[in-house]
Amino acid sequence: MYLGVDVGSVSTDAVLIGERGELCAYSIVKSGFDHKYAINQAIEEVCHKSGIQREDVKGIVGTGYGRRNVPDALKAITEISCHAMGIHSIFPEVRTVIDIGGQDSKVIRITDNGFVDTFVMNDKCAAGTGRFLEVMAQAMGIGVDELGMLSKKSKKVQPISSICTVFAESEVISRVAEGSKKEDIIAGIHRAIGERLMGMVSTIGIRTPIAITGGVAKNSGVVKAISSFVGGIPLVPDEPQIIGALGAAIYAMNNINSSLEVCNG
Repeated sequence: MYLGVDVGSVSTDAVLIGERGELCAYSIVKSGFDHKYAINQAIEEVCHKSGIQREDVKGIVGTGYGRRNVPDALKAITEISCHAMGIHSIFPEVRTVIDIGGQDSKVIRITDNGFVDTFVMNDKCAAGTGRFLEVMAQAMGIGVDELGMLSKKSKKVQPISSICTVFAESEVISRVAEGSKKEDIIAGIHRAIGERLMGMVSTIGIRTPIAITGGVAKNSGVVKAISSFVGGIPLVPDEPQIIGALGAAIYAMNNINSSLEVCNG
């Protein structure tokens, strides 16, 4: 068994794979303030699901913001490299992955063998991230998990001109006051995210096929908005939130040579 642990700003994800790289179990827990507690919780949960003890794990690799807090890890590898390897293991044909997390978003171009070609990252602003969607949902008094379903009902998209979280929230509140329908406002929010991400894509150039990962990939409205810009339907894994941890587990399985050059994101 090999374990990958992705310690993100919002969630800590653990993935356990077998000798042939097959997915055995995964867990997703909130990172919270205490990363070490969240890491242990995620590891204990994934081991319990697969019916093994922690000492049965042959190798561990940590990734994400808190990757250096993962105990007994062979090494810590950036989430950029792990997302590339993780998506390659599921969709080997993918050449560009858009990862939309809780606090940042990334566009990664991938080589034929699952390594990073080039990337661009938005980590200085909440624009186009899960946090952005949370703020917008709060402004409209709905749950963030309702956004995708509601946007499907839109008949007239209400444009949101600003992608800045503070200004966009004010704009959304104004739209609500004007009597615009929630579903039309939400569709406008999703389109704004799509525009923001396409701006990032344009800086490195797009290669198809494209996949979307991260918790926000569960929002069908965001996926639809992105597809309208790329001219095709992006691939989305069954559980898009664990791709970084999956990539880390694959690195653990391969027992990467310490001299391997990985992207420092």
